Amino acid sequence: MPSILVIYNPIAGRGRVKKHWEEVRQGLIEAGIEFDLAKTSAPLDALVIAEKAAAKYNTVVAVGGDGTVHEVVNGLLRASKEHETIALGVIPLGNGDDFAKMIPPQTAIGGKVFNWQEAINKISKAQTKLFDVGRMSDTRLDFESDNLPHYFMNGMDIGFGAQAALNFTKVPKFLSGMMAYLAAIMKTLIDYHIPEVTIQIDDEAPFKQSTTMTAITNGRCFGSGFWVCPQAEIDDGMLDVMVADGIGRMRIMGLIPKITKGTHLNESVLSNYQARRIVIDSEKPMVVEADGEIPYPQIQHLEIQILDKKLRVIV
Repeated sequence: MPSILVIYNPIAGRGRVKKHWEEVRQGLIEAGIEFDLAKTSAPLDALVIAEKAAAKYNTVVAVGGDGTVHEVVNGLLRASKEHETIALGVIPLGNGDDFAKMIPPQTAIGGKVFNWQEAINKISKAQTKLFDVGRMSDTRLDFESDNLPHYFMNGMDIGFGAQAALNFTKVPKFLSGMMAYLAAIMKTLIDYHIPEVTIQIDDEAPFKQSTTMTAITNGRCFGSGFWVCPQAEIDDGMLDVMVADGIGRMRIMGLIPKITKGTHLNESVLSNYQARRIVIDSEKPMVVEADGEIPYPQIQHLEIQILDKKLRVIV
């Protein structure tokens, strides 16, 4: 029996996976890689498939974008019960592919992620490295089936970015990549309201904050090339935190080009921290985005922490 399961999402990347899938499949065969295959057909399929696969395989390969990888990672971590996972391979064919940019050698700001041919080469060599993972949960609730922790590889946020991610799901299909994300941003600018939250960084005193966006990252970028915390390291045992003050639409528009280049860190409206644990509370329900997905459409209390070197990744 093959030791590798390939999970592919045919609608990922707004059709890129479907377009290139036969080439990818043939490339895997020509590289001498023996594998079983699983095709997703509904949201969370990849999570369920990956969780079950952990007992039968030593490697799971995700073919798609950050959303597909996000589901696979959550499935693997649930199966491992937050211990070290089996190996994860990534063939990036999504809109953003931000997690793949963190796989050594890391993609430079403004650079292009490795292509599917190079991904197959990495899988055939099977060299791995342990990455940190972010963990989110509402610690006030019992851990029942509807309150399992959620995990992220790149980053999570509340505020403007989370609302934009929610709006992204409504962007016309003919738009892709950065154009699709910019369309979601424009929609968000029209109807966005600044939330008031209380934030606690590690064991420091909590502070109240009017925040346009608060982002907590494990990797350097997310949201299809937004380098929110460009100095973050994916294996340093720390989360990087960026808190943006409550600012108007014009200031947001001015910051966006800088964030795409990673040149925004010294802006006066931004505060930057490193932490192992962050708690966010809000009187009103808030949207939470993680790796481009919406694990919490409405939540008022959230604890985020780092899990050191739990995700084994093919590099």
